[in-house]
Amino acid sequence: MDYKELIARRVAQEFKDGDFVNLGIGIPTLVGNYIPAGVRVFFHSENGFTHIGPMPKNEDERDPELINASDQHVTILPGGAFFDSAVSFGIIRGGHLDATVLGALEVDEEGNLANWKIPGKKTVGIGGGMDLVAGAKRVIIAMEHTSKGVPKIVKKCQIPLTGVRCVDLIVTELAVIEITGRGLMLKEVAPGVTVDRVLAATDARLEIAPDLKTMTV
Repeated sequence: MDYKELIARRVAQEFKDGDFVNLGIGIPTLVGNYIPAGVRVFFHSENGFTHIGPMPKNEDERDPELINASDQHVTILPGGAFFDSAVSFGIIRGGHLDATVLGALEVDEEGNLANWKIPGKKTVGIGGGMDLVAGAKRVIIAMEHTSKGVPKIVKKCQIPLTGVRCVDLIVTELAVIEITGRGLMLKEVAPGVTVDRVLAATDARLEIAPDLKTMTV
């Protein structure tokens, strides 16, 4: 499987039956395709609906007006509802999301997140990221471990922050890393990946979990 599927499959294991979850742009949008059998997770889209289902497999299943926050065609499951942005962000800001899954440009040792702006480059705006990391009960980052060989898990974020000390878990194609009161803890490594490889691709200090595991997907 490719790295995006690996990350999405691993993140999908983090949810329990009945969770209400928001999926951000990029790799996070794939998570809904890999929820384990027997687990019902209700996905929220900040552009105004709930109960997002898997992405349509063919043209016959595609509704041109049913898109997620990433402008991707999706399906909607029974019980879904549509609403305006005020209600959507009321759900987010009201603390009703069990988790949000977001991409990142940088995450640092304190769990600070930067994911909306690279200085000097144009951006369409911050979007709902600040609301999501402040309002969701748990923040999971799904991203590549590096960008063009440059670590994205760093000692201190150097670009504008989306949220302060908000990240709970990082899942990459190399590892699963938990943010703890003592810093970052390496909990799992991907199949075939060594601890040394993870350490070499990470700028931040990592503590190795005593019960370090191999990621299963």
